[in-house]
Amino acid sequence: MSQFDVTVIGSGPGGYVAAIRAAQLGFKTAIIEKYPTLGGTCLNVGCIPSKALLDSSEHFEKAKHEFADYGIIIDEPKVDLAKMIERKNGVVEQTTKGINFLMDKNKITVFEGLGSFESATQIKVTKNDGSSETIESKYTIIATGSKPSSLPFITLDKERVITSTEALNLKEIPKHLVVIGGGVIGLELGSVYLRLGSQVTVVEFMDKIIPGMDGALSKELQKVLRKQGMKFELSTAVSAVERNGDSVKVTAKNKKGEEVKFEGDYVLVSVGRRPYTDGLGLEKAGVELDERGRVKTNDHLQTNVSNIYAIGDVIKGAMLAHKAEEEGTLVAEILAGQKPHINYNLIPGVVYTWPEVAGVGKTEEQLKEEGVAYKVGSFPMRALGRSRASGDTDGFVKIIADEKTDEVLGFHMIGARAADLVAEGVMAMEFRASAEDIARSSHAHPTYAEAVKEAALDATGKRSIHM
Repeated sequence: MSQFDVTVIGSGPGGYVAAIRAAQLGFKTAIIEKYPTLGGTCLNVGCIPSKALLDSSEHFEKAKHEFADYGIIIDEPKVDLAKMIERKNGVVEQTTKGINFLMDKNKITVFEGLGSFESATQIKVTKNDGSSETIESKYTIIATGSKPSSLPFITLDKERVITSTEALNLKEIPKHLVVIGGGVIGLELGSVYLRLGSQVTVVEFMDKIIPGMDGALSKELQKVLRKQGMKFELSTAVSAVERNGDSVKVTAKNKKGEEVKFEGDYVLVSVGRRPYTDGLGLEKAGVELDERGRVKTNDHLQTNVSNIYAIGDVIKGAMLAHKAEEEGTLVAEILAGQKPHINYNLIPGVVYTWPEVAGVGKTEEQLKEEGVAYKVGSFPMRALGRSRASGDTDGFVKIIADEKTDEVLGFHMIGARAADLVAEGVMAMEFRASAEDIARSSHAHPTYAEAVKEAALDATGKRSIHM
């Protein structure tokens, strides 16, 4: 029986990072993945392929509607969806092969098959051909991620009533895509097909989209997406989804209690994700789940079984790849006797629409609820020379600081390259910087980042220079 110091079940961003860090720290490490390719949901059917399609559709959108404004005259562009999908698949293949390289480089043993506990220290790997082998591991890290959720009354046929996984591989551009759920995944994939020519209607139970983010970002994103042609039905509860041939009908109740119907040729069910523990055999190891089906852990991400840990989407907290990566690193370093930490308040959230949306730290709504005295500085992207030069004038930067100490409490942005610029907010808050600290830091001109400096100036006492 093969023996290992650390075995990771699941090879998504949390799992493979945990394995690499464990190997770096001198542990004999194995990783178990039931699918033929490493990388988990994020690399195969999530973050990476969706961004590839978002970029393809963004290029088409610009060619169709904006190139002429830049003095670029071309024939009417056409969409080759099959080619877009092919490119997306190529990006995924290249990325997942990169993980294979990292496993080899770090001398990590890879097992392909379903990993399930036989006991707290023994794990059975069942391969696709039905054969199996059992390995022994001193420590195990559960990193099995999540799967798309649905609603009890919806039948996902994966043809016309689909999840994000199927939306990445459609054979045609929908005429009318109805998206159930106004969160990150629904809006991103809705944006892809909106740009390619689909009518897109978002049906959301809550009274706003991206409900977990700062309210100002939600309002601005809805305004921008509506301008792009996306339709929204908020405060609307879906009660039935019925397919009839190539048509799908969605029945719902609006905020007035009236029954409303939406008919499209595709319905994307995007109502969140659920932790994936199927087939793990947790009961044989004695590992406990919470009331929501997540693996229960303590502050060190240790389960109730002392040598078994869990990270990422399978435990509590935001279901984000970079959160899982931090947790994978943390567990490996704890096993090595180090004392790492994660500040969960400083895990950024991003929506990869265009403009992008990003936020980290406290939202204004949270601070009001907590009774914290704060001040706000903001700056519109339209006031930047760089934004006018590129034509990306939608959005703003919003910085929230403590009213007395000026410490930055929240960073929220909608605009070009927000996904990259949010790192400035994370870094500032990790070092407990003040708005004044950001305001007095030189930002290159002309850049989108200047909006961050200007918002910080505004927060320090309405000192913004260009507004």
